[in-house]
Amino acid sequence: MTSLPRTPTFRLEGRRALVTGGGRGIGAACAAALADAGAHVVVSARSEGEIAAVAAAIREQGGSAEALALDVGDAAGVRATLAGQPSFDILVNNAGTNRPKPFIQVTENDYDAVLDLNLKAAFFVAQAVADGMVNAGRGGSLIHMSSQMGHVGGPTRTLYCASKWGLEGLNKAMALDLAPHGIRSNTLCPTFIETPLTKPFFENKDFLASVLAKIKLGRLGRVEDLMGAVVFLASDASALMTGTSMMIDGGWTAD
Repeated sequence: MTSLPRTPTFRLEGRRALVTGGGRGIGAACAAALADAGAHVVVSARSEGEIAAVAAAIREQGGSAEALALDVGDAAGVRATLAGQPSFDILVNNAGTNRPKPFIQVTENDYDAVLDLNLKAAFFVAQAVADGMVNAGRGGSLIHMSSQMGHVGGPTRTLYCASKWGLEGLNKAMALDLAPHGIRSNTLCPTFIETPLTKPFFENKDFLASVLAKIKLGRLGRVEDLMGAVVFLASDASALMTGTSMMIDGGWTAD
């Protein structure tokens, strides 16, 4: 009888996952997806009520989850808090923000708000989680929520593009440093996803039309479009992927 290879598992039983910015939108969807695949998920953000609600909803559906209040902008606080936690096997580095403005109107305050959260905080959260992974000696998967805008430019997106292009470079260098420890690092790069945060932007019909003209599949993204990709990057199914990017952009960057 012919011996066939077996598909690597997408299941995540026995693994601990930390999801930052997990109280709503993409972060909540990622937490739900990882829990559905069997991981114990630690849902984190500053908004204690929101993360408690997400963790409770996961448990109500039979998953394993807890809430952890975490201000990712406080690097020392992140390190101290995570030092008191068991090590993680998976990180979804999702907390982020945006302040769309024409380049000449961007202020130093805008710059600090976007770059400090999207890049600096992502750096030090990943560092703290990776340190725990190295000490545990089990390897792991770091998944950074980047964007198609980490690969192209866009009007009124100078800060966002700068932060996401920076995250893409960080991801590649991080992957090289961590590969000897069996820790993988990859980015997930969505197009415009309809969430409570982005919905007001799409009320501008001209803006919506300009976005849809770039998305070759002809629709906005939904959080569900990212859930399978997150599970893939977290699981053994992506065991040889590191230092690269998954484009979930409906064809935006193919043109």
